[in-house]
Amino acid sequence: MPEHNYTRVSLFSGERIPLEMHKARMVQRVYLRHVKERQAVLAASGNNTFLLPNRDVFLDMLTDSGVNAMSEAQYAAMLLADDSYAGSETFYRLERTVQSFFGTKYFLPAHQGRACENILASAYVTPGSWVVTNYHFTTTKAHVTRLGGQIFEAIGDGASETVSTDPFKGNYDLARLESFVKERGVENIAFVRIEAGTNLIGGQPVSLGNMRDVSSFCRAKGLKLVFDASLLADNLYFIKTREASCEKRELSDIVSEMASLMDVIYFSGRKLGCARGGGIALSDEADYRKLRDFVPLFEGFLTYGGMSVREMEAMNVGIQETLDIDTISQTPIFVEALGVELQAQGVPVVTPFGGLGCHVDAARFVPHVPQEQYQAGALAAAIYLVGGVRGMERGTLSEQRNPDGSERLSSMELVRLAVPKRVFSLSQMKFVADRVGWLYRHRDLIGGLEFEDEPATLRFFLGLLRPVGDWQERLVEAFLKDMPSGL
Repeated sequence: MPEHNYTRVSLFSGERIPLEMHKARMVQRVYLRHVKERQAVLAASGNNTFLLPNRDVFLDMLTDSGVNAMSEAQYAAMLLADDSYAGSETFYRLERTVQSFFGTKYFLPAHQGRACENILASAYVTPGSWVVTNYHFTTTKAHVTRLGGQIFEAIGDGASETVSTDPFKGNYDLARLESFVKERGVENIAFVRIEAGTNLIGGQPVSLGNMRDVSSFCRAKGLKLVFDASLLADNLYFIKTREASCEKRELSDIVSEMASLMDVIYFSGRKLGCARGGGIALSDEADYRKLRDFVPLFEGFLTYGGMSVREMEAMNVGIQETLDIDTISQTPIFVEALGVELQAQGVPVVTPFGGLGCHVDAARFVPHVPQEQYQAGALAAAIYLVGGVRGMERGTLSEQRNPDGSERLSSMELVRLAVPKRVFSLSQMKFVADRVGWLYRHRDLIGGLEFEDEPATLRFFLGLLRPVGDWQERLVEAFLKDMPSGL
């Protein structure tokens, strides 16, 4: 379809705001609770935003996974689903779309992205082996280490700089990659992984040029290159708008080249395609056979892979819509709009603005809180307390402890305010900025958190924490003084 890119339309007034390329035809009621109610709910949820009941959340900015708004074409497609256990026509439609989209020969369905990670780790990771990546994701690392492997990050030094002008902070440092492979030996590398739109460092993209360089190195060394395409849509938008050589190229052409550089591609359909599911795309028959055996073992039969066929029909349409610039622009332009509003309030945020969400720099927001008391986790709790806004901690709380039980301090302490596609309005972004701005002016009141109940694996999902001291009571008191309504 033609690339109109109406998001670049200027207002005659000169004001710069994001332009929605959609209209609302179905809505969901949300509730803004009184600050005292929020305080009680936060305590009952162990100060973990993952455990907050959604009925008590005003704006849910935890993630974009499974909560991106689907299009009318996706909802219509769900009525076509062939609900057969084996040989479903729904699967074959999705398979053809994935094959066309990536230019690959085979497609294996799975119920979500981390299920694909489980299959890949089970197939390739052995005790003592290494997975090299630009930057890890929590579940990726957990699956690798669970099987006795280790992760090495070969991202550039500038990736952890929250204030930057580098348009592609997700890029590999080629010298670091080459040095590590030489040191450890090709035979000890399970695979090399590129994550599009690197999640844990602020949704920062990887350039097509960098992908070419990594692919060239891997093919020369005989290393398997795996591509996590979950955040492909945002990354694709940034390649199109930030990489000069790609400005005039069709999105389909960029995706085709990107995919041709990889040996195995996997994705979360909750992000790519805006429907609940996932999948693996590849062309090598030996790899296909090796990975295929794990699908019926962990997921389901090969023609549904643990997914609802209705979600598969929606994903089929959603993947095709990824080639529309006015679809993939919606998260990046609203992230930028929120970021600009936050900057106007003095709030420290990650720049340049990435995809997925706007990332608040907790280390600069609450430098007085020790990192061992989970700066980003404490800030995420405080943001919910003053605004009913649910964000996600992306820092030390999301790390795994060291083998000796000590904390592995994260290189960045971020609170991600996710901006799902086509979900929030500009007025809601302004509300978020207003409440976070108020909190920044009262940041000295924020204290740390400590564990009450700490799971051994992926603790940020289920862990229960308590505030260190009475800082939440004092924060609520200050909030009520400025906003007596409690809202």
